[in-house]
Amino acid sequence: MSQIIPIASGKGGVGKSLLSANLAIALGQQGKKVVLADLDLGASNLHLVIGQRPGKASLGSWFTEKNDFREIIQPTDYQNVSFIAGDSQIPDLTSLKHLQKVKLIKNLKNIDTDYVILDLGAGTHQFILDMFLLSPQGIIVSAPAVTATLNGYLFLKNAVFRLLYTTFKKGTPGRELLDELKKDSATMQKLYIPQLIQGLAQRDPQTTQLFINRMQQFRPRLVMNMIEDPKDADRATRIKSSCNQYLGLEIEYLGLMYRDMLQDKALASQLPVVVYKPQSVLGQAIYRIADKVIQTPPHEFDAEFNPDSFNGDNFQDVEDDANEDFNFRLSGIDDIVSSGSLSISELAEMIKTQQYEITQLRKENNLLKSKLIKASQQGFKV
Repeated sequence: MSQIIPIASGKGGVGKSLLSANLAIALGQQGKKVVLADLDLGASNLHLVIGQRPGKASLGSWFTEKNDFREIIQPTDYQNVSFIAGDSQIPDLTSLKHLQKVKLIKNLKNIDTDYVILDLGAGTHQFILDMFLLSPQGIIVSAPAVTATLNGYLFLKNAVFRLLYTTFKKGTPGRELLDELKKDSATMQKLYIPQLIQGLAQRDPQTTQLFINRMQQFRPRLVMNMIEDPKDADRATRIKSSCNQYLGLEIEYLGLMYRDMLQDKALASQLPVVVYKPQSVLGQAIYRIADKVIQTPPHEFDAEFNPDSFNGDNFQDVEDDANEDFNFRLSGIDDIVSSGSLSISELAEMIKTQQYEITQLRKENNLLKSKLIKASQQGFKV
């Protein structure tokens, strides 16, 4: 069977696609057959990183035209590497129906290759979490920036909660307890997983033991990108510490990648870094990561853990999404501050950054509003 390697990030712009593309090529250069899939649905641009011309064969065409999945696995110019393009022209791909997701998962798991690398979108959309949980050895990419560190931790926290709610299915005593706790969202968000396990073990010992086993199997791997100074590597330790203390999750260190303007030049040339300048510091970092991937024995979740059965039964009621997402985000800040992983000055830096982003969004919003008003005045239907 092929080994699936999902690659995700809690925040965009941290080099997730850079790693996905270059890791695929580095593995291919070492004789491994690799299929690189662009699953950043609705914002697909991985073809630009590897210099692949977008063709008609894509996930979008497969979903809409019902053709054979093997037809969208296209060869590339790189040894042993094939490519599955996404489709940014079909916005519906960002919210796949359950049967579409099941169909996609089955086809990805049946590809005859050594590795299937999934370049996932940024954030914690349910589809992204489910794809990340296709393997207990997924890769999370983060960066030293405070917001990137926080979002990396929040992604892993969401993944653990997704694993929790897919283990304690409806009708189990443990799920009944979770539903009771969910009614008080403030209490729920302050509960750390190790504490939660104690309560679940009393109510539902059998399913709790299954969840504990899956948490022991779950070993995400962390890559810190955009490092500028050796002390930036401390961020990786901070994420690991917070995950261990508050989530009961052990994450593994996979590698560091220094910030390098070379990646911008490579992207402009539509050549991966390991092809453009393989002897560069960045290129060598990717080769080290590839070596670790090859040397790490693959392992899977237990046989009963079936991603095909994942459905829309999320731990958030639809009408409470906005409030609970906000509280969940705040709880992540609390975790990192409480563990000493985030100083007051860093928290202030994060607030300033987010205030700037909000200001920019408001400006864009006002600009769009003015364009809509102008279009309406000119007789266009808005």
